Amino acid sequence: MLNDFGCSCPVYIACGYTDLRRGIDGLASLVQQQFQMDPFQRALFLFCGRRRDRIKALYWEGDGFLLLYKRLESGSFQWPRNGVEVQQLSAQQYRWLMEGLSVEQPKAHRPVEGLSMK
Repeated sequence: MLNDFGCSCPVYIACGYTDLRRGIDGLASLVQQQFQMDPFQRALFLFCGRRRDRIKALYWEGDGFLLLYKRLESGSFQWPRNGVEVQQLSAQQYRWLMEGLSVEQPKAHRPVEGLSMK
């Protein structure tokens, strides 16, 4: 289900380690207090444990929270470990993450900005 999450909403990942013993209230509190974000917005929040073989996802459906849990049988997620920050992912970065790749692909083409025809 997480691989094919069909929402055009923003996707945020909590970089670093998260204690996955937390439930809905604990993860929503983390989003609100540590990241100063609204857990009730239509966004997918992803959290990863120390072993990097399981993730939890929190999503507000408008009338309640959806909590998803995924454990890989082999391999691990290439999770950014740069401290206790939140990072927004593009749709492509989200696909890379779910496929076991790093969200930062050094050989990927980057969007070009600030061009003009003179």
